[in-house]
Amino acid sequence: MDLIARLRAGLPGEAILTDPDVTGAYATDMASFCAAGKPAVVVLPRTVEEVQHVLRTATALRVPVVPQGARTGLSGAANASDGCIVLSLVKMDRILEINPVDRIAVVEPGVVNAALSRAVGAHGLCYPPDPSSWEQCSLGGNIATASGGLCCVKYGVTAEYVLGLDVVLADGRLLTTGRRTAKGVAGYDVTRLFVGSEGSLGVVVRAVLALKPAPPEQLVLAAEFPSTAAACAAVCEIMARGHAPSLLELMDRTSIRAVNDMAQMGLPESTEALLLAAFDTPDPAADLAAVGALCNAAGATEVVPAETAAESDLLLQARRLTLTALERVKSATMIDDVCVPRSRLAEMIDGTAAIAEEYGLTIGVCAHAGDGNTHPTVCFDAADPDESRRARASFDDIMALGLRLGGTITGEHGVGVLKKEWLARELGPVGMELQRGIKDVFDPLGILNPGKLF
Repeated sequence: MDLIARLRAGLPGEAILTDPDVTGAYATDMASFCAAGKPAVVVLPRTVEEVQHVLRTATALRVPVVPQGARTGLSGAANASDGCIVLSLVKMDRILEINPVDRIAVVEPGVVNAALSRAVGAHGLCYPPDPSSWEQCSLGGNIATASGGLCCVKYGVTAEYVLGLDVVLADGRLLTTGRRTAKGVAGYDVTRLFVGSEGSLGVVVRAVLALKPAPPEQLVLAAEFPSTAAACAAVCEIMARGHAPSLLELMDRTSIRAVNDMAQMGLPESTEALLLAAFDTPDPAADLAAVGALCNAAGATEVVPAETAAESDLLLQARRLTLTALERVKSATMIDDVCVPRSRLAEMIDGTAAIAEEYGLTIGVCAHAGDGNTHPTVCFDAADPDESRRARASFDDIMALGLRLGGTITGEHGVGVLKKEWLARELGPVGMELQRGIKDVFDPLGILNPGKLF
């Protein structure tokens, strides 16, 4: 019995897609310039049992399986390989439980981040991890890539909110990890092992997520600086003085000018860096005043604190438009997410500007400045072989710069296809040996998302 026939034996007909024109649309995530193969079939299960059937079939026939969520990833972690089963989990989109007493939500992997946020908001709760793509990205994908977001500086990343998981292993067995309780230290922390594993160890089919009380509405401050160094000095002072902003974002001059060109935001062309700070404390105006004073002391040319939520939204508009504006510069963008210690943030951003000049490219940087996570965005013409080569070379130089500054090659986007050759440089030979050993324990046949991470 061939692959499709075996799949049909345990799946409804509408869950199996074989038309090449249709399956081809599932070949890549947002990193469409990364290598990708042609899937043999796309499967869209709705139940745990259907996922188990897919994995048992794949093991029996030694067919690779590429798990996918909403495909909003930026590293090629969900890109198909030739002849694979693309296992799309978007139909498993139920919120199974919201428990205000235990402050947990139990969800399937296809639930969209924003949908959970709105659902728990009705209970006076929040799910803090908020990737920029939160209106489209799925929680299963967030778990697979250990994604972050704008509020990580105060509330932390996805890994800190995953309490327990149900995972279908490569051979179809169902593994339950973790807990529903506020505390729990029984055995190895296998739950954390799956967070950020990019579908290479198993397929998450259920997650127990921690919730927080909904904070007060935040107010935002915007500060313009004549240099990156001055803006980053302000960031360091804000954190060193013990402030806890709910958001601390930075845009470099390239990003500012791209947004100006697209939306006529009216930011002065002399602005070299724009810092956005927000507080959701009981008295956010007082916090903004204190941070505004630190920005002025660091050399800000203008500091504008919002007085209302509407004004705050206007101040954040430039940051929200950054990627869209940079995408208009050239036909393709390659987005990095190198994270460095906050104290080295200015060196990272200025170093990236020097790399852009060296390669004759436009590279805009926005950053989650509060946690040192930079997003250099390389703009290039994908139809121009020389420019594409220079874009990739500049991307590699940016990652090398991040490692030299004591950072990491990825803060929240994952490794995928895009950065797998850099993983060994960061982890070292002993680290790589142990990581491959872990992969072999969970996936001895190597069928789960092959070619990613390693």
